Amino acid sequence: MQLSDSAYSEITALSKQGDDLVEAGDLEAGKHKYIAALRLLPENHREWEAATWLYVAIGDVHFRMNNYDKAFKCFFNAVQCPKGLGNPYIHLRLGQLYYEQENLEKATDELTRAYMGAGLEIFMEDDPKYLEFLETKIKI
Repeated sequence: MQLSDSAYSEITALSKQGDDLVEAGDLEAGKHKYIAALRLLPENHREWEAATWLYVAIGDVHFRMNNYDKAFKCFFNAVQCPKGLGNPYIHLRLGQLYYEQENLEKATDELTRAYMGAGLEIFMEDDPKYLEFLETKIKI
């Protein structure tokens, strides 16, 4: 299934505006652009690949704002969208969020998936505590 050209253009334009706002430090305004783009998807929006990256974008904003419950919901949705399951970045964030919820068994599972899918590099831009935790669980 493909989105119409006009819908795809509008969604990508809103997403780009969101990216620019987030990059400029206006996380809240960026989040609203991503949500507006998500609302443009047809019914059963989780069947569209665009939903995957929009949920990731919204989830990242919440993660950066330490809104871990909202971030978790976004990444939980993202993993159920096309190309979400097996995406190392989504598994990284889920692992980090499970860690923050003190669900260490699930954190280990998700962080291991991220490591197996992308190696050590995926951990390098975030707080080292997540990699340090994983190193106590598996041999790296």
